[in-house]
Amino acid sequence: MDLLRSLPIGLYLEQPVSWLHKLDPRVKLGWLMSFMLTTISASPEWRLSIVGWLILLTLSSFLPFRAWRRQMGLILLFSLLLFVITMLAPDGLNVPRQPRLPAHEFALNAPPSALENEATNQDAPDEIAASEASPSLEKLPQPTGYQYVLFEQGIIRITRRSLELAIRIGTLIFTLIYSSNLYLMTTAPEEITAGLDNLMTPLRRFNLPVTETVLTLTLSLRFIPLVLEEVQNLVRSVRTRAINWRKLGFRGSAQVWLMIAERLIDNLLVRAEQIANAMQVRGFTSPDQHQVKWHQFRLRFRDWVALAGIGVFWSARFLLGR
Repeated sequence: MDLLRSLPIGLYLEQPVSWLHKLDPRVKLGWLMSFMLTTISASPEWRLSIVGWLILLTLSSFLPFRAWRRQMGLILLFSLLLFVITMLAPDGLNVPRQPRLPAHEFALNAPPSALENEATNQDAPDEIAASEASPSLEKLPQPTGYQYVLFEQGIIRITRRSLELAIRIGTLIFTLIYSSNLYLMTTAPEEITAGLDNLMTPLRRFNLPVTETVLTLTLSLRFIPLVLEEVQNLVRSVRTRAINWRKLGFRGSAQVWLMIAERLIDNLLVRAEQIANAMQVRGFTSPDQHQVKWHQFRLRFRDWVALAGIGVFWSARFLLGR
């Protein structure tokens, strides 16, 4: 079990260098926010198109298949699971079918006895009145082919609202997770923090800790592989001991996992202390005394084309995604 290879979520892929790697990190951040924000209050067709564009973007970047197949597979599986559960769940609407007028008035061949029974059935429930209606009422042509219930078989009932909610939840989860993962895969942590530092430069006038925030983000991105490594080492240590979980029972297994979690937290705290000591030795005492120029930004032709694509993307959202 190698978590660093089998599940590299949030890790930067250095080689091979694709055209996504060469884009300016600020431009890629704009596309990332566009993918996330355009799904808000959008139509189901637009949400499904976002999923398709993300898949086509991954294929067109010519990234290695082994680098993204497991992430995309797991995210797609999780999104499909949420889609099926939401689609089969009750939609929350319970609108009873109640006629506004007596049913026999719309019948083409209403029997004479229906008029005689009208006075006696005025205080009867709607179910009794509907059962005494003429069978010809069900054969009346409907003005449109609209149906709220799309499928109903036994306990399975799919409505328009449940299907729309399923598409909304499934596509939203896939877009949020996979777009962020694709951004982290093709952008180095230093470039991400440098782009954020450059975009948040106006906030320095309000005495906001921009540099501290950027440095914290850099450390958190660099800390992700360390967390996966510690988890991997603990899992391997448990597997090598060949623990008989059935013999331990639920209580014994819970105690073992609590000890593993405690050891994981201790190891992560030790790693964090080592990083802090290394930064202090290298002079990282305060951001004002030790600032590092992360990256020199320069927008090239492909970056301007990508920026123009953001404008076209938002225009299509307001015109087609309602």
